[in-house]
Order: sequence, then C-alpha cells, then structure tokens
Amino acid sequence: MNPLSLLLYTFFLVLPASAQFQFFEHMFNGGQQQQQQPQNTGSDSAWYKQNYEAAHCDKYLCPHTLSCVHFPHHCPCAFPEVEDKFELGDGSMVCVSKGGYKAGEAARKIELARKGLL
Repeated sequence: MNPLSLLLYTFFLVLPASAQFQFFEHMFNGGQQQQQQPQNTGSDSAWYKQNYEAAHCDKYLCPHTLSCVHFPHHCPCAFPEVEDKFELGDGSMVCVSKGGYKAGEAARKIELARKGLL
C-alpha cells in the first residue's frame, strides 16, 4: 500500500469516529452550549430597576425579593437559609442574619434592641 492510499484510508476511518463522538457529546449535554460565567455586576442600579419595573403585581411588591404579596410584612427573606424574618409592630418586617444556634435568637436580639437593652 502506498503512503497516499494509507493516508486516505486513515482519514476515512477517523472522520466517522470524530462525527460519532460529536453526536454523543451533544446527546449527553442535551445539545446545549456552554453558558458563559456572568461578569461582575456594575455598581449602578440599572439591572434592579429594569426588573422592578418589569415585575407585575397588583398588591405589594417586595423591594428585596420582587415577590408579590398582600401586605409588606408577608415579604419573604431573600436568603432564608441564613436570615430570620422578624415582623415589626407597624406592619413591616426585617430580615436579619441568623444569630447563633438557638431558634429565634435574632428575634430576641431585635426585641432587646427595641427596648434599648442592647
């Protein structure tokens, strides 16, 4: 077999194998392209303002989560894994970092602060 025939023979063996691997790659990745990592968010509020204005709510739109609720004190915390929600007496609420190992620790500290003891 001459070198040119050997080269063509190898080429025709490798080409279908390459196409086959691309097929399986698309099949297992769902044909999705890699998503690019988001860039650092700018310091202006354009993204938030755009999403706030696009939100549809006929009741109360929570400013921190853009959730639509009936009353301000019904707003959820944005990060419930690390925040406790505390409803204030005036119909509003605050989310504060969880404060320790006991349940309700953050609420206890807020009550102490409201009484001027903390």
